[in-house]
Amino acid sequence: MLDLLSENDVPGAYPDSYYHATAHAEPDLPELEQNEQCDVCIIGGGYTGLSTALHLAQSGLDVILLEANRVGWGASGRNGGQLGSGQRVDQDQLETMFGVEKAQALWRLGEESKALVHKLIADHKIECGYHSGIMYVDHRRRFVESSRAYAEKLQNDYGYEQIRFIDKSELGEIMQTDAYHGGVLDSGAGHLHPLNFALGLARAARSAGARIFENSRVTAVENGPTPTVMTEKATVKANHLVYACNGYIGELEEAVSTRVLPINNYIIATEPMDAALAQSLIANNAAVADSRNVINYFRLSPDNRLLFGGGETYGYRFPSDIKSYVRRYMLRVYPQLEDVRIDYGWGGTLGITFNRLPHITQVEPNIMSASGYSGHGIGMATLCGKLLAEAINGSTRRFDLMESIPNAPFPGGTGLRQPLLVLAMLYYSLRDKI
Repeated sequence: MLDLLSENDVPGAYPDSYYHATAHAEPDLPELEQNEQCDVCIIGGGYTGLSTALHLAQSGLDVILLEANRVGWGASGRNGGQLGSGQRVDQDQLETMFGVEKAQALWRLGEESKALVHKLIADHKIECGYHSGIMYVDHRRRFVESSRAYAEKLQNDYGYEQIRFIDKSELGEIMQTDAYHGGVLDSGAGHLHPLNFALGLARAARSAGARIFENSRVTAVENGPTPTVMTEKATVKANHLVYACNGYIGELEEAVSTRVLPINNYIIATEPMDAALAQSLIANNAAVADSRNVINYFRLSPDNRLLFGGGETYGYRFPSDIKSYVRRYMLRVYPQLEDVRIDYGWGGTLGITFNRLPHITQVEPNIMSASGYSGHGIGMATLCGKLLAEAINGSTRRFDLMESIPNAPFPGGTGLRQPLLVLAMLYYSLRDKI
């Protein structure tokens, strides 16, 4: 089976991304080299694992977190940096799937996820450059009225006043591109430096007493009353185990890996641009995500670079030239950037589910997992870490709500992952074209 932890990256090293180049320096954390015991062992050092570790340590439990590479090395340190509202799935679709009452409860959890991110940033003085605003823009004219109706629905049915419709004329004043016809501006959403947020969570978790080990890849797990987690050099015995692996779960736990499909996405960062040119691209400094199934998402950095994500590939290996690969998608939106240099290009692996909602589950009475955020992970992964901590401490109501979301396994299990990925990407690419 393809090893996603080493297939596209140098083990133990952050990718050569804009985020790594501008990350706040943090000390290298030790490798697990001797056997340990603890109350809770967490596998994975992204938002889910770090938030779980922080909240558990704050409650007084002895926590060990094992990260195969570096803290924030995976999707948590490579993503588009967008902190969205609600769930990954729109509320009208959630109402159809689950009914109004449950859809409203899921909305409230989604809103809490944003509030939690803000609270953690403030409480732990995490410098990650948060800026408010995400515009969701329509690449087809026929989508515009649906965007208007959805903004009105959130205002009227959910009391959410921070979203409003943007017509083509106003959008043209904000973005100097002919690629879009309208959309909505969500001022309650926003964007940040994702790796610095992860590093800040790690620092807070360690300050609370959590023990974090980097370069400590888990090779096997033995379930039981005290699960045993094995790395190449040592083991951890714990009363509880948390899988926080997202798209990197691999073969560690089949009950999770059959329901969370790893896919790759790619981002480039331009050279710093003249301030006037940068402002002409996104005058209000909001982040942008478009209506394609294989979406383009982009925003400006503090030093006037355009950070642009987009494109799809039909396999797990990154393109050999990510800069050139993503640049063509950027130029379809902003052809005026033809002569602008691309300084960084990187890829990352995230986890998606069949219904694009998180997969939260109790694998065994003392083993839990949360993953599959489907591109909505900054807020929801952070919140799910808190929900896991609540459940381990005996308060399961909110965990149970998220676990009640049905997440079917992908057909064929892990063996058909790559063929399914190819078919899915071809299908969604075709839908974007028509």
